[in-house]
Amino acid sequence: MTKADLIDAVAGGADLSKRQATHVVELIFDEIKKALQEGDRVALTPFGSFVVRTRGAREGRNPKTGARIEIPARTVPAFVAGRSLKEAVAKKGGRK
Repeated sequence: MTKADLIDAVAGGADLSKRQATHVVELIFDEIKKALQEGDRVALTPFGSFVVRTRGAREGRNPKTGARIEIPARTVPAFVAGRSLKEAVAKKGGRK
């Protein structure tokens, strides 16, 4: 599913115009982004949660030269699926 598919589904399911649905989807994405930038957790019960994780610094290798490089620590967004989402995917069997 693409963002355009999601917008179409919201428009059809909520009886909104495509323009209104696009605005709603963009607002939701922006609010999730703002919360994560502030280090907050976004819990969409029972779907799942968006969280911010910190990856520690580590040593890596340049795949082209094999030289060792230092990869700095950084923060990354992550999604933790809720129980109902996990169960729904398990029942359907996932992607084929």
